[in-house]
Amino acid sequence: MRRSFSAFPDGWPGQGLLLLRVTVGLPLVYWGMTDLLAVHFFAIPELAAAVAGILLISGLFTPVAGAIIVLAEALAAFSPASAYHAEPWIRIFLAALSASVAMIGPGAWSVDARRFGRKVFEIGEPRRPVT
Repeated sequence: MRRSFSAFPDGWPGQGLLLLRVTVGLPLVYWGMTDLLAVHFFAIPELAAAVAGILLISGLFTPVAGAIIVLAEALAAFSPASAYHAEPWIRIFLAALSASVAMIGPGAWSVDARRFGRKVFEIGEPRRPVT
């Protein structure tokens, strides 16, 4: 995972990525929760997108969650059965935003940054064995 991103930006860029993750994830979670009440074939991609939205908000497995969201939103944008939630352009917009988050990375304020972030190693004089 560490090789996927060159850095986990902190400061304003990290806060911007957090805002982007929350902005993309909240509608997906909301739509997924409303689809729990409806039982139809197109509820499965909506629920997958809701779970991936939760992962995206927390910043856990961000590339995988972004890819799942892109696939689910593309299916929802081009299927007539799930058009009652939103216009297809909103779905395409959310798919593009989640693809960009998957490519850029989660930022410093994420679970991925805590798990796979850069570590600092201090290299000093080697310790002599105690005799």
